Amino acid sequence: MTDPLMTELLETALEAARGAGDLLRDGRPADLGVAATKTSPIDVVTEMDIAAEKLITDLLARRRPRDGVLGEEGSSSEGSSGVRWVIDPLDGTVNYLYGLPSWAVSIAAEKDGEAVVGVVIAPVRGETFHAVLGQGAWRNGERVHCRPAAPLEESLIGTGFGYVRERRVGQARVLGGVLPRVRDIRRGGSAAIDLCDVACGRLNGYYERGLNPWDFAAGALIAREAGALTGGRPGVPASTELTIAAAPGLFEPLRGLLDDLGAWHD
Repeated sequence: MTDPLMTELLETALEAARGAGDLLRDGRPADLGVAATKTSPIDVVTEMDIAAEKLITDLLARRRPRDGVLGEEGSSSEGSSGVRWVIDPLDGTVNYLYGLPSWAVSIAAEKDGEAVVGVVIAPVRGETFHAVLGQGAWRNGERVHCRPAAPLEESLIGTGFGYVRERRVGQARVLGGVLPRVRDIRRGGSAAIDLCDVACGRLNGYYERGLNPWDFAAGALIAREAGALTGGRPGVPASTELTIAAAPGLFEPLRGLLDDLGAWHD
């Protein structure tokens, strides 16, 4: 890596994500409870989400005080450097609350609105994924690639569900149309990990409606740098409306099926 800025952003993201991951893994209280709710009573925030985001933003404030921040738990600020950090301090909060291993710290750095660095650390799985724009995707220091495209009916597809009842009804309807057309469905509970699982070939593809930028900014870059395509409806980038990731050759039929099923609306 020869660009000093990209080197600095990657090193900063890795340090922040590792620190937050260690805090979350080692500091999880035995009596962990819900500190607040977001979109519904089952969309939860724990005290550890808040502590992890503070650890990350405090480090960023020391290292790069002119950068902007967009954080899931409200630590958002405008910057003046052209760099913005997009942070999910604990992706998979419900998994974490219940003691399940599929949760992660997700940090992306955007330069002039484009994701240029992505880091996803899943401490219990012992995995660190990272990518820098144009330099490939990596897992624990080894380069990863998405699985070559398979026919839709032979594909393992990941997805996730929202926490608002009306959205879940729509997602259940879409799932009913997807499931008979694919090999099987997986629901892991962390969008960041699902996107990294596309990147390293554990899933053929992934889709979800209702993600926020902090859910997919890092993971989508990692998936793209591993050779996958990402997007939403035809001609539209990944967004809260719909996020899809899959290898070229599978992405197109998966997107077509999801568009026909109306996966982009409730």
